[in-house]
Amino acid sequence: MREPGPTARVLPQARRFLRRRKRALLVLTGWSMLESAHTFLTGYGVARALDDGFLAGRTGTGLLWLAAAAAAALVGGAAVRGVFAGLTGLVEPLRDGLVRRAVSQALARAVTDPAGTDGGTAHSAAVSRLVHQTEMARDSFAGLVLTARSFVFTALGALLGMASLAPALLLVVVPPLLLGLALFVATLAPMAAAQRAFLDADEELSARVGAVGAGLRDVVACGGERRIAEDVGRVVDTAERLSRRLARWAGIRTLALGAAGRLPVVALVVMTPWLLRRGITAGALLGALTYLVQALLPALHQMMAALGAAGTRLLVVLDRFGTQEPRLPGDAPAGGEDGPEPEGGATSSWPAAQSGPGAVVAPAGGGLVAPADPGAVAARADGALAARADGATGAVPPAPHAPPQGTTAPHRRPGTRHPRPAAVELRGVGFTYGPRARPVLDGLDLVVEPGEHLAVVGPSGIGKSTLAALLAGLLEPGQGAVLIDGAPARRPGPPGPDPRRVLLPQQAHVFTGTIRDNLRYLRPDAGPAEVEQTVEALRLGPLVRRLGGPDTVIDPGRLSQGERQRLALARAHLTAAPLLVLDEATCHLDAESEEHAERTLAARPGTLIVIAHRLSSAVRADRVLVLDGTHAVCAPHRELLGASPLYRDLVGVAAG
Repeated sequence: MREPGPTARVLPQARRFLRRRKRALLVLTGWSMLESAHTFLTGYGVARALDDGFLAGRTGTGLLWLAAAAAAALVGGAAVRGVFAGLTGLVEPLRDGLVRRAVSQALARAVTDPAGTDGGTAHSAAVSRLVHQTEMARDSFAGLVLTARSFVFTALGALLGMASLAPALLLVVVPPLLLGLALFVATLAPMAAAQRAFLDADEELSARVGAVGAGLRDVVACGGERRIAEDVGRVVDTAERLSRRLARWAGIRTLALGAAGRLPVVALVVMTPWLLRRGITAGALLGALTYLVQALLPALHQMMAALGAAGTRLLVVLDRFGTQEPRLPGDAPAGGEDGPEPEGGATSSWPAAQSGPGAVVAPAGGGLVAPADPGAVAARADGALAARADGATGAVPPAPHAPPQGTTAPHRRPGTRHPRPAAVELRGVGFTYGPRARPVLDGLDLVVEPGEHLAVVGPSGIGKSTLAALLAGLLEPGQGAVLIDGAPARRPGPPGPDPRRVLLPQQAHVFTGTIRDNLRYLRPDAGPAEVEQTVEALRLGPLVRRLGGPDTVIDPGRLSQGERQRLALARAHLTAAPLLVLDEATCHLDAESEEHAERTLAARPGTLIVIAHRLSSAVRADRVLVLDGTHAVCAPHRELLGASPLYRDLVGVAAG
């Protein structure tokens, strides 16, 4: 069965809408009748002034008829004012109804997808509908009502005027007018289809660009610039093709508009001798020409332009809002747990790992394509965040041993010779986002020893995430050097996972696949016992059991942001990378879960750097790096309370 078009879907709603507003329609009709009288007197007064006045030698009579036509223009102006006043009774209820529908649709999506698995594109679409498309519909509807009403009542007055002057005038004027209208009406359906296809492509392009922008760091990290460029390029090409198609139909519409606007005048001029032979007076011919040139054809042009542009746009927008209000589900989906679950003394049962890699279908975030192996995020050889795509199952080099429990890693000055390189070393690092921009980092020196736990704090926008990107090699310093385990953070060579480090961004990456595959993504050789130890260490047992067990294929869209972050933290815990960098990777966890995760990750062999989401992360760290935009201070928590006024203020704000 053929699916009904947008016109068939929208018309029933339009009829219901108009039936409920009969009073507003009557007000518009009343004022429009005055405008129709103005049109009638305009041409009729010119005809009578010429025939009964000037040609008959009665100049006074001719002037009186012209004065009557001028007075009719004043009446028409008052009628237009009343029309605008009555228009609000139709336009504002439409806008209010569309706003209610947009809000209802946004709430329905929020309830059915609380985790926001579309990467925020649905929220962007909701904002577009609420702000842009509702106003577009309101303005288009207002313009359409004004022009359609003006044409109908102007045509009524003009045709009645020509009929009163000489009925034969209608035989000459009406057929070419109807021909032009028929040509124009024939373009409306394909024009609406082209308009809808163009809006769909434009919305898809906006959503795609928004998704790529949100995950740009990951695109670069995965070495996916070419693939993403080709993907977005196809959408751009589609939008360009549809734009050309829309322009072609606009050209055809212009031809139809020209036919309807010029043919009646041409026909009247060509048929003038025939009309004169039938006794039509010169005044009647001039009155008919006045009707055409000053009233009927301008109104026709406006109506056809409005139908071709505002009409198709309104039809498409209304159709995109749907035919009925969305119904909100009674129950929100489960999966909002962010904190630790009570263990209840139960231990999880972990069957042996299944053979073969789990298939990855889609990423948790919006727009990025998952690699061929179930996913997490690791640092590439060139320093970028990279989803592992080579499917390698070889062992990752073992991590260095951590210092004895309870000891603090020794500090050293840059350049001091040690038998073992520092886990992280920054030598006079400076970075700006543009040639004239203020430095985000300026001459930063920092040494983080193996096994040390460092927290990075500072006001929002001060450069904490920039520092994390430099450590991951996503950014290259403008001056100085960033070293990881004694080697440059951004190493030359082909893209690929860097076994030296793992960066966990704020947006946790969980791919469609089994829980086991997600956790073992950076350690495909990890055995069942190691995976179980990680799950128990991070208290994931209840979550794993609720999801169906370690070999259950999970849908990232059904996980909350906190649940995805907990799985990503477990993946990082299982890896053997000697350096972990957490860039607000616990922001969706409650304070207790965040503390437990950080202490568990700090206890594993290796170095932990935490871009702090809460100031409590700084209290737990061995040292705290305070970024304040002019100079950095790095010391243990207690020392900073006396050495850094900014740190005291931050702690005071957190405590308050």
